Amino acid sequence: MKSTLAFLWASGRVLLAIIFVQAGIGKLGNLAATVHGMGSHGIPFPDILVWGAVALELGGGLMLIAGFLTRLVAILYFFYLIALIVIFHPYWTMVAEAARENRTLFFNHLAIVGGMLVVVAVGAGPYSVDALIWGRRSRRAPP
Repeated sequence: MKSTLAFLWASGRVLLAIIFVQAGIGKLGNLAATVHGMGSHGIPFPDILVWGAVALELGGGLMLIAGFLTRLVAILYFFYLIALIVIFHPYWTMVAEAARENRTLFFNHLAIVGGMLVVVAVGAGPYSVDALIWGRRSRRAPP
């Protein structure tokens, strides 16, 4: 049973990370569109800050998959996602179809925020680099 819970723990962490890795690769594949999108939402210095977004999404996603500095990465994602929600998906300021689309994205991002809070609470789990380096400092999975 313990190995099943450890596998589920690691699987959940990996599944949360996939969206960020994919987004980081997507940003790299179309930097100009990403910079334009950031600039159109009022983000200053988008041609520089795009690299921070790529590093967090791609690098942080890979770190989350590996379970390396997991709680730190999850906290960073928490704040990053809150900023994305407020800046890119303020559905309450929009009308009709745009509001519906952004409401869905708002709540999708909010669900991922919840997942990051769980990762902060329980840590990387036994199948992780964190466990190899620092031992089992993560809390046990709930029964």
